[in-house]
Amino acid sequence: MTDDLDRIMHVMACAFEPVWGEAWNRRQVSDSLLMPNIHYRLCNPEGLKPAKDDTTAGFTLIRAAPGEEELLLIAVDPAYRGRGVGKALLKGFMRDAYQRGASRIFLEMRANNPAEKLYRSVGFEPIGRRENYYRAPGDTRIDAITFGLDLDKLA
Repeated sequence: MTDDLDRIMHVMACAFEPVWGEAWNRRQVSDSLLMPNIHYRLCNPEGLKPAKDDTTAGFTLIRAAPGEEELLLIAVDPAYRGRGVGKALLKGFMRDAYQRGASRIFLEMRANNPAEKLYRSVGFEPIGRRENYYRAPGDTRIDAITFGLDLDKLA
């Protein structure tokens, strides 16, 4: 798991803009991976599980609960964006969650996140909003949007 943690942290370091404060530190990720209800997926630039010597282009970190799962983090190295890596990660999340018995999956994002188009493209729909949740530069606030997807509709 140490190699995978290194891969996650490498992608984390280049994928998240520091201005938003969304990246997790190594301790947060390693502690979360010790919990039995946390799952992760890595992918290479082709959207597949990376072999030992492959480049890791992206990852997801998921929290599972009975009947549902939540996407905690998704990140794609900017060098590999626009190549289907994010979509492959989301599709993998959907398959894995369904196989683990989830009927609903969720994610939350800041309202100005450009990934919204990607989330909607695989079937996520907005189901809630937290006003002024994220702190933005200049001490302004941005809403958080919760998205959900009913996996039973896809089966």
